[in-house]
Amino acid sequence: MPAKILIIEDDPSIGKLLRRALLLERYEATLVADGFEGLRAFAEEEPDLIILDLMLPGIDGIEVCKRIREESNVPIIMLTARDMVEDRVEGLDSGADDYVTKPFDIDELLARVRAHLRRVEAQPQKPVLQFADLVMDTAARSVRRGDREIELTAREFDLLELFMRHPNQVLTRSQIYDEIWDYDFGGSSNIIEVYIRYLRTKLEKEGEPRLIYTKRGAGYILREP
Repeated sequence: MPAKILIIEDDPSIGKLLRRALLLERYEATLVADGFEGLRAFAEEEPDLIILDLMLPGIDGIEVCKRIREESNVPIIMLTARDMVEDRVEGLDSGADDYVTKPFDIDELLARVRAHLRRVEAQPQKPVLQFADLVMDTAARSVRRGDREIELTAREFDLLELFMRHPNQVLTRSQIYDEIWDYDFGGSSNIIEVYIRYLRTKLEKEGEPRLIYTKRGAGYILREP
């Protein structure tokens, strides 16, 4: 059965290009042109992947992404002309899995679609993960430290899950980029440091011991004090 792709894009020429390319790849493709229609189509179609424009009439892509993420872990590729690192962080922080800037290469976009669909197909049933007093329920996407529940964004959760699946192992910056972002922000980007700081702040909010440590010149490691 072909994968179902929902395109939420208000530019008619880009929307038609995307739909035609996806149909040629033998996917099912539905195109809508505003945020509210996108949410309706998501509820009705139950797509396997969503390509989501950032600037939309009705409600913007950030809000659409947040609402979808409250109900589903469907892969979301955000498509936008805004290419500042801050914009990428906002998009990813809202729950998007990938961020593609316009103008884009259609072959590269299709490769990203295939990669995200493969990841979903290959994903095994995830157990509850535990390290020290930190407990992660990957099915419910909830995290607790001791008796305290910790609220994480989608990207923070994915990053912490990566550490919890590789405890006591140094993860390099390139490994984290490959696993969490799927592409390079550039050598000067500090996005990993930003998200490590977010996690530390939330994990240590009540004065708990640090669990994520920096290995200077190597990467980061989840270990007990």
